[in-house]
Amino acid sequence: MPNRVSEEELPILESIINIRNRLQALKKDREHYIKSSAVTEIYDEVTELVKKLIEIRDQSAESPTSDNRVNAVFDDVFQLLSLFFMAVGKNKESPATYAQLATLKQCLDHLNESGVYTIDELTPYKNRLMDMKRIINNDEVNKAIAEPHLKLLNKKLISCEKVLNQLLDSGLNLSDDLAPIHHRLVQIKRELGAIGARTDPDKISDIRPYQDELRSIDSKRVDGKFMAPDGSIPPGQAQVIGLLEECYEDAHEIIASQNNVSETLKPIYDRLIELKASLERLALTHRWTSRETDLWTYQLQLSEIDNMRKDGKFYDDEGNVPEGQTVLLYLLHKCYRLVYKILSSSEPIAEPLIPIHNQLHTVRRFLNEIKKFGGPFTSRELYPYQMKLASIDNMRVDGKFLDEDGSIPEGQGIVMALLNECYDILFELKADIVDEN
Repeated sequence: MPNRVSEEELPILESIINIRNRLQALKKDREHYIKSSAVTEIYDEVTELVKKLIEIRDQSAESPTSDNRVNAVFDDVFQLLSLFFMAVGKNKESPATYAQLATLKQCLDHLNESGVYTIDELTPYKNRLMDMKRIINNDEVNKAIAEPHLKLLNKKLISCEKVLNQLLDSGLNLSDDLAPIHHRLVQIKRELGAIGARTDPDKISDIRPYQDELRSIDSKRVDGKFMAPDGSIPPGQAQVIGLLEECYEDAHEIIASQNNVSETLKPIYDRLIELKASLERLALTHRWTSRETDLWTYQLQLSEIDNMRKDGKFYDDEGNVPEGQTVLLYLLHKCYRLVYKILSSSEPIAEPLIPIHNQLHTVRRFLNEIKKFGGPFTSRELYPYQMKLASIDNMRVDGKFLDEDGSIPEGQGIVMALLNECYDILFELKADIVDEN
């Protein structure tokens, strides 16, 4: 439990809890679009509270502990606000990076913990981190973000960069001669985790080919070492051999625990299976069915499960490490990656423009399909698409798409670019129109 809050900080705690409750209520409101002005207003309130908190702590003789409850609630609020900024299309503003940085850090920590990754797989994380760094630096230069929040974001950014650099350095220590073996072992470990998470009875037989392949890889060692073609011992032995042994252990554990996990870990397993299934559905449908703020619930549950681990393991009530660790860790890491994938795919488009954006996506897909199969076409065949684009175009007022309050929501450029692209494809198709007579 977080430590007791000092009397000086109690008013701050009450205020920030109230703001968190308001954000949660706003998140649940499905009858109205989230207004950008409402999000900005709450953000300004939070910024003022942070400034007051800093003043109080500057005058205090005691430093707050890491598990201070005020800090925990502020973290919740910044996470929620970050998702709200994304929901209203403000993805290119610094507050929107908070939740992404937190999720990215979880993904990197798990990669660092497991050692199951390749250098190529780190590239998307590196690029995403650079994108967020540019957003934060740009707001810093333009003084578009309050100093306390800037420090907090930079702290999270540096924390992510530190873990990423550790992963990159570790990968660079691997010689080119061992890279193919390491890459295959990474694949095997992940595939074993996926098999372990299955509930069908055939999964045990699916493990056998992997065991045979592991033995084949193991047989390439000479006196316990993997050798280079010239007979030398390439660097990265510990990394590859350690991963090989982990694959052996995972295969053995899955076979030994045919019921997936021990009974003591079954509740955690069931929760993770349910979370994974929900996130996989969300990854496919979030463009049409959800807001970024919907991820808040998943993040809370994953954090709660992750915090049950000690030294990377799930323990039972007696302090033992039950069977099923491989499966649970695979599911936990998979869920975090799904959350990150959904956040990363979020486009800077406000909620009122999402239906228009989705319609244009659909029109573009159909037009590209028609273009792929080729002409000639008749005017009648292209008429529905022309009418649909015209109806969307007519929704604009003075060249802008407006929301129900007459405001100009974020994402105009993206939607207009998509509309123009559809018109361009349609124009190309019209060149192949033939006379119906």
